[in-house]
Amino acid sequence: MPSPRSRVSSPGKQVVAFIAKFDAAVAKLARASRSKMRKRLPTAVELVYDNYNALAIGYGPTEKTSHAVLSLAVYAKGVHLYFLYGASLADPDGVLEGEGSRGRFIRLSSAAMLDDPIVSKFVDAAIARAAVPFAPSGRGYTVVKSVSKKQRPRQSSSRA
Repeated sequence: MPSPRSRVSSPGKQVVAFIAKFDAAVAKLARASRSKMRKRLPTAVELVYDNYNALAIGYGPTEKTSHAVLSLAVYAKGVHLYFLYGASLADPDGVLEGEGSRGRFIRLSSAAMLDDPIVSKFVDAAIARAAVPFAPSGRGYTVVKSVSKKQRPRQSSSRA
């Protein structure tokens, strides 16, 4: 009989299962956005937190949470691109949302927004601000950092 530990799926498969909890449209946006982020940051460590409020997928140069500079936050009603130190990014046109002392975000209506020059400018600025540089070559990987036992519904309440 296999031990309980041997039944744990790979981090990648876990993330696929986490995303599958969401409505089809949100899940599709999350998968496409994640794919674009992995292509944009091929050496990044993907830090995954299936939290109470949202599924957060952070991107940083190491497994250390404080080194992450970007994340995708998947909510029942949509996906946000978070800039963990967004308050320090130049934003003369007021594109970034949020009032917190550190973070800012952009609501993604499509994964194609990640290719928009304005969004790319913010992504580039966040990467340049990283305390530890991203590796210039190699391949990133995924680490599931935490899974909350209690979570808000992952389906939009409009389905009821």
